[in-house]
Amino acid sequence: MEASTTIRKMLAGNRLFVPAYQRAYSWETDKQVSVFLSDLEDYIKSQTKSPYYFGHFLFEEKTDDRFGVIDGQQRLTTIVIFLSALFRCLKSLRPLSENEHEIFEDIIKRGSTYHFETVDYDKQIFKDYVIDQSKGSGGDLETESAKRIVAAFDFFTHQLAKKEENYLLNLLNAVQNSSCTTHPVKNESEAIQMFIFQNNRGKDPSHLEIIKAKFMFNVHLYGGEEKDSLIEEIKNRFEKIYKSISDIKYNISEDDVLTYTLRVYFNSLRESNAIERIDKLLSEENPIPFIKAFTQSLATSFEHLTTFFGKDEQKNIEIHSLITLGGFAIAIPFIIKAYTFGLPTSEICKLCLSLESLVLRHRLIGTRADLTSRINSWYQDFTEDNKNIVPIIENIKWMITEPNENWWWAHWNNSALENALQGSIHHPIAKFLLWKYENYLERDGKNGYSVSRFDKINCPELEHIAPQTPTDGEPVAAGYCEYDEEFVNQYINCLGNYLLLSKSHNCSVGNKPFIEKYDSYKHLAQQREVQELAKESKTWTKELIQTRKEKIIGFIIANI
Repeated sequence: MEASTTIRKMLAGNRLFVPAYQRAYSWETDKQVSVFLSDLEDYIKSQTKSPYYFGHFLFEEKTDDRFGVIDGQQRLTTIVIFLSALFRCLKSLRPLSENEHEIFEDIIKRGSTYHFETVDYDKQIFKDYVIDQSKGSGGDLETESAKRIVAAFDFFTHQLAKKEENYLLNLLNAVQNSSCTTHPVKNESEAIQMFIFQNNRGKDPSHLEIIKAKFMFNVHLYGGEEKDSLIEEIKNRFEKIYKSISDIKYNISEDDVLTYTLRVYFNSLRESNAIERIDKLLSEENPIPFIKAFTQSLATSFEHLTTFFGKDEQKNIEIHSLITLGGFAIAIPFIIKAYTFGLPTSEICKLCLSLESLVLRHRLIGTRADLTSRINSWYQDFTEDNKNIVPIIENIKWMITEPNENWWWAHWNNSALENALQGSIHHPIAKFLLWKYENYLERDGKNGYSVSRFDKINCPELEHIAPQTPTDGEPVAAGYCEYDEEFVNQYINCLGNYLLLSKSHNCSVGNKPFIEKYDSYKHLAQQREVQELAKESKTWTKELIQTRKEKIIGFIIANI
């Protein structure tokens, strides 16, 4: 492979692949992928005679004449995706010329030989959807990286379909003749070191990706006769991990799961710096047992969280409620342990319900007191030999009812919660509390009532019954109080004046007079409650807001 070359020459006659220690495809269509195309189009429009430059590529040279991409994988993957989409659009206009067919065989695929392959777990979808363009091959996407690959190909195909033949040919010539530099290394452990170095000074990979590379590097150094089987084991576990990431992506990040696994593995909520902690363990005489055990623990954490955020969230209102609340990082290690210990779902639900009470207080009260130090001993006592969740639940119950005199614990008790509920509340938490209150009103006095999920409400939004901006500057005439300093500071932004509405309902009422809002409040129990409170006066006053706020706070203190 030449040190200074072109994209066509670099790909022609070579087989390039993404090694197991590499991160998968991470470029997003609305960010790097769209910039990739716009940069190329700007180059075409500039009509410069200098070749387009795609940068430096670092490779690991294998004994079977293959080259693993150490640095430049995201660029190279995008180049191949782009060219595949471009050839597809060109073929839709007319058959390829002999020269164009030769370019295709040099850059994309010659016979059954693919010039570029991505990571093992995305390899087949890359071949089927991008290169061979098999019909219906983009349906079963198990990893987030596979989704990005398909999205990038679809993006390029859509954008290039609008272009004329000449424009496509200019883009093709720009890419195939673009310049680049290459550097291969022969030793695999050196290649992994280079990967870590290159990524640490460029776009930061996730901590999980760095840990994976470090594990692979140490297996190469210390794996001995087990090296090949250990590498295969790590690859298989990480394949499952990356599939899990796709399922839990919007709930939690992969680096967060790494931190939670650290807390489970070392049985301490104080663990926080995964890279530093793991580096220290890898520096020991024989790190192989730790690598095997921690990789397994990591895969287990991802597997359990996939279940937790997936089917268990759908089937169990207690889990759904904790996830809806959000901000429950401190609870997740408890949950991972509960799944790992094989506790039944009913027990996990009880644990979630109790942890929700603690998380809510921690988020609402906003104290600077260290919650972790208070509950770490409860967490450490929750072990394989002591799977009983009752002590955790009882400790939390004691903590939230502890008298004010014991200030070490009293930061999160009911008195502190009641005080925190008096004023303005962060809107997502207020919506959560009103959803809980809605279920309370619906089931009050009814037998066999089924609790409604938060997502049953169509795009739930927080409505200010007395609007923040008074109607036409005449609040009293519109059925509200005078917007004096007391009303603005103490009543506008409080639970008594908040109401849960669907987005469409909220948009329709806006800051209209109260009577119009009153007539529309028919859909949820709390809306009908407002109607009941105001049925005599048909106005919305400080007194009614205070009455409703006290009722909601009373429910929260007694039930959450």
